[in-house]
Amino acid sequence: MTITKERKLLGASLGLSMLLGAGTVYAGSWQQNVAIGGFNRVHIYTPDSVSPIGNGKSLLVVLHGCTQSIDAYLTANLEDAAEEYGMVVAVPDAVNKAGFSCWSYWQGARTRTAGDYANLINLANTMTGDAARNIDADQVYIAGLSSGAAFANTTACIAPDIFAGMGISAGPSIGTSSNGAIGSCETANVTSRCNSYAGSYASHFDTQIASIAHGTSDTTVDDCYNRQNAEGMAGVYGVSELSGTNTYTDNGRTAAETLWQDSRVSMLWLNGVDHAWSGGQGASGSYVNGNGINYGRYLGQYFADNNQRVDRNQGPELSNIAVTSSGSLITVSGTAIDAEGSVSSVDATFEGPASDSVSGTVDASGYFSLSSMTLVDGLYEVSISATDNEGAASESYVSTVRVGPAPPPTAPELSDLAAAVDGQCVTVTGTVVDQNLDLDNVSIAFSNGNIAAGVTGTTFSGQQCGLPGGQGSATVTASDLSGLSSSASVSFVADAGVTATLDEHIAATRLDYTNYANCYLEYSTAAFRLDEKSVGGGMCQWQDNDASCNGPQQACSTGGSSSGSSSSSSSSSSSSSSSSSGGSGSSGGSSSSSSSSSSSSSSSSSSSGGSGSSSSGGGEHACTEYTANNYSHVTAGRATTSGGYVYALGSGDNLGLYNIFFTTTLAETGPDYYEQGNCP
Repeated sequence: MTITKERKLLGASLGLSMLLGAGTVYAGSWQQNVAIGGFNRVHIYTPDSVSPIGNGKSLLVVLHGCTQSIDAYLTANLEDAAEEYGMVVAVPDAVNKAGFSCWSYWQGARTRTAGDYANLINLANTMTGDAARNIDADQVYIAGLSSGAAFANTTACIAPDIFAGMGISAGPSIGTSSNGAIGSCETANVTSRCNSYAGSYASHFDTQIASIAHGTSDTTVDDCYNRQNAEGMAGVYGVSELSGTNTYTDNGRTAAETLWQDSRVSMLWLNGVDHAWSGGQGASGSYVNGNGINYGRYLGQYFADNNQRVDRNQGPELSNIAVTSSGSLITVSGTAIDAEGSVSSVDATFEGPASDSVSGTVDASGYFSLSSMTLVDGLYEVSISATDNEGAASESYVSTVRVGPAPPPTAPELSDLAAAVDGQCVTVTGTVVDQNLDLDNVSIAFSNGNIAAGVTGTTFSGQQCGLPGGQGSATVTASDLSGLSSSASVSFVADAGVTATLDEHIAATRLDYTNYANCYLEYSTAAFRLDEKSVGGGMCQWQDNDASCNGPQQACSTGGSSSGSSSSSSSSSSSSSSSSSGGSGSSGGSSSSSSSSSSSSSSSSSSSGGSGSSSSGGGEHACTEYTANNYSHVTAGRATTSGGYVYALGSGDNLGLYNIFFTTTLAETGPDYYEQGNCP
């Protein structure tokens, strides 16, 4: 039996701006070369979305293959999966490489405290432990290509308590030798080895899942490992293979899928893919193939659909709610239905001049009706919620109702105003109460225009973007059907980023010379904008609109400063006043300040580039160290290039290839004389 599964894309196809080109800018962003979890370089993509299951975002750690730079995954369409499934993607560069820059799956101890196994566990724990990243610890997954796939599989076996799922693409079986990766198939008892690696953590296999994949055109790693790995993990989980195959279709590209019980194991044959990560349409880069499906997106869906650790129970749904008053009583009625189980209770609270709460149950059809005690006259806020048999609560239904005669016409009352700033977008929220229950609308006036706020119960919210940077304010006006209105204002500081030239950004320490090549190739001497983005733990990073030009991680600033427009984010404050007509918002302009830096041999922010430090050698010239990539050393005049290699100025020391990936330290021991290494 063959079943076709059609991949339904959410919106238009996405692109990525990289070093020398521009494409679609994603809502989320890449942070490149982050030092975290024991790794020196990790590319991290953080989406704006959250996972469709669980609490917060999921995390997918992707391991590169042999000779493959982690930069290749910047153009592998991982952003598609990240945005669609609320999945943070982390691509670490192996620290303890073996062979041809491979993950060393065939050598060393396979334990939680050894080498890069320990680093991967630390990376996952560090990222999930950072509340600012909002990652659900029950949704942490690991994947990889080739040696990275074998290492990911081994890691998931060592730490099944950490990794809820794995994505193994063209990976030799765990415990095999390096010869097995490029020669004939090497037989391995994956089930036995995986269980032995887990030790006392093996019970967590009960809730782990595995996707195993291999390209049909792969002539590098023997495709025998696809079934050997799938059957091996099925043995670990104790599940049986289902009959038939499914055809998974993604943008005209296909893969053949075989499943095991409860979809605990999935085996894919990636049609038309050679020994590469299958990135889908438009994917490119070293060992990245655009002829197959987007495997990252497949993993996003597979993990979201089959994760065994997330509590998928949803609270009851309320519908057909009616809130009425008669005499001194308030009655609420409606329907509460629980799809997974049963409704155990319905609760209603009444808050006003007096307070009351009541609970009840539903009948066989889900209908309920509850009445308050006798209440004094006045306006009451009524809140209704339902709870199921597993303790999950519904969303609350909130409304207002009056007991007794209506008061004279009164303007709506505004309170609890707040403004949340995200760059040049500001969201204003608050509470609005109309004693006469004839509220017509709530509008918010910003400096660049007015918007209508959405009102739910007694709360309202509205967002405006494109605001100028700096101090600003918004005026909220609530109007009723009788023509009465009241107004209140809230202030904020919008962040319009900082616009300056590359040299000015470096002088202000928003950038350093580590990523100089990327920034210079894109902007040269033109002014460009940087925004300060949080990377968690109180640390921030300045980056451009596609994060291809970014600075070092550093403590978040309390305000921007440059020879361009500057601003900072801040908490908002509000003040309110009532009147018969609405006001208008006003915004302060952007401010600027000049900054200067002197260039000297002991300054790390000098115009000579690189990260510098100095020491006195006892002579007239202070030795200075510069750590940067080879491209930056050449452009800063500390080295020369010939035949594709870089040589230190003065000493002629060979620093390696002329590119941005080789990083070296130079010691300036005399005027314009550089030696490889540290100062004495």
